[in-house]
Amino acid sequence: MIYKLNKFNQDFPPATLANEDGLLAFGADLVASRVIKAYREGIFPWYSEGDPILWWSPNPRFILELDDFKLRRSLKKKLKHFDIKIDTSFDQVIKNCQSIPRDDQDGTWITTDVIESFNELHTLGYAHSIEAFYEGKLVGGLYGLAIGSVFCGESMFALKSDASKVAFAFLVEKLKLWGFSFIDAQVPTPHLKSLGAKEVSRDEFLEKLFLHRDDEVDVSSWVSTK
Repeated sequence: MIYKLNKFNQDFPPATLANEDGLLAFGADLVASRVIKAYREGIFPWYSEGDPILWWSPNPRFILELDDFKLRRSLKKKLKHFDIKIDTSFDQVIKNCQSIPRDDQDGTWITTDVIESFNELHTLGYAHSIEAFYEGKLVGGLYGLAIGSVFCGESMFALKSDASKVAFAFLVEKLKLWGFSFIDAQVPTPHLKSLGAKEVSRDEFLEKLFLHRDDEVDVSSWVSTK
């Protein structure tokens, strides 16, 4: 059963009721309070422009335990070639994630409404971006949502080789420093699997999420600093 959401009620059915593909519900809207509630319950929106909003909670789930991150020597050397910043170009990052084609997917799920919603979440201090600059130009980055001590990664882009990997390595380093627990990468990708991410059951994911979604993290951590 796929549940229809009421935009006047922000309750979600339990994530464990999602079908075998991970689809749980459809409808409603992407107001910031609803999106935050969804992520706190292990649910996220994923749909195409012009379609109804679809809400997902896949099983298994793809996560990265921070200590499992594989920072290869070659990538570590490349870190010094980029200027990495935090939250200085959020709108540019999400628009680049929307517009830059990827070899492993057709089109984009980052709709106009998603951009508007995440920009609001950024203003509210929930959504953040990591940006890789080379010779003064934004060439890569990623964005996501911080829920307690869980970072929910959304998307990344690269205009220069390894720019997104460098941004991701920087993110992992900072999350460790700030006391974060893990990264929710949602669904498997070869790119993140090569960096140490793994599949876990939805039940295990939800247990970890519920344990850490109310952890207090100093919001002043999200400042642009190397």
